[in-house]
Amino acid sequence: MDVPAESPGDWDQIIESKSGLLDLRLKEIWQYRDLLLMFVKRDFISFYKQTILGPIWFFIQPIFTMGVYVFVFGNLAGLSTDGIPQPLFYLTGITAWTYFSDCLTKTSRVFQDNVAIFGKVYFPRIIMPLSIVVSNLVRFGVQFLLLIIVYIFFILTGWKPHITSYVFLYPILVAVLALLGLGIGMIVSALTTKYRDLALLVQFSVQLLMYGTAVVYPLSSLSGKWYSIIAANPLSFIVEGMRLGLFGEGVFDLSKFAYSLLITLVILFAGVIIFNKVEKSFVDTV
Repeated sequence: MDVPAESPGDWDQIIESKSGLLDLRLKEIWQYRDLLLMFVKRDFISFYKQTILGPIWFFIQPIFTMGVYVFVFGNLAGLSTDGIPQPLFYLTGITAWTYFSDCLTKTSRVFQDNVAIFGKVYFPRIIMPLSIVVSNLVRFGVQFLLLIIVYIFFILTGWKPHITSYVFLYPILVAVLALLGLGIGMIVSALTTKYRDLALLVQFSVQLLMYGTAVVYPLSSLSGKWYSIIAANPLSFIVEGMRLGLFGEGVFDLSKFAYSLLITLVILFAGVIIFNKVEKSFVDTV
């Protein structure tokens, strides 16, 4: 007795290999949104699970880092803060940089850290790096709350803030930080499937990159070739834009924002394409 062949309509879902680099299947991200939220919850809980202080660690890290920066860069080195109170100046840079660096470093290890999951069940692989960006956004929100508390403290002590209209760009600047970290992280994650020691190089390079970004000093304190070098880093204008919105001090305008946004979109597009290509066969090489 002949068994009738099953047609594609007999199945709820058909999983096929992607036909090309630009076949990104972005619609699947929405279909798997519950999985994305589950990964976000997992990352958030695992950060403070079995710790004594729990979520308080979100506050402790920036506070201690801010204290070190005030002592080393503000007092010993005497670096300018453009008239902004030192704790506020450094805390703004720390909050932004921590979010970017976490997105980059954790995304760069996404294939190695999740090879067991990727090898057993199908879901859009880009869900994993997206969950990293979203879960770190929760941590950023907690640290931004700390920044607001310190901001209000200085107002109560007599400091007069100068908020500009650029403050409305703050959420967009945070999004640019996330997308830039995501793009670079996906490129590195694809490369680490063949060159594992690259992950160690990334952690070291991120620390150095911070000093090549206007985090512990303002762009206005630089001139000549040093200004050109640091200004070539799109992250510098993002941090400067945040300070200009909150404090009225910073080298930033819409043309500099357009430059940072353009570089971010190019890197993000390249990262998605490379990630899409490598995810097909990475299990055989990791």
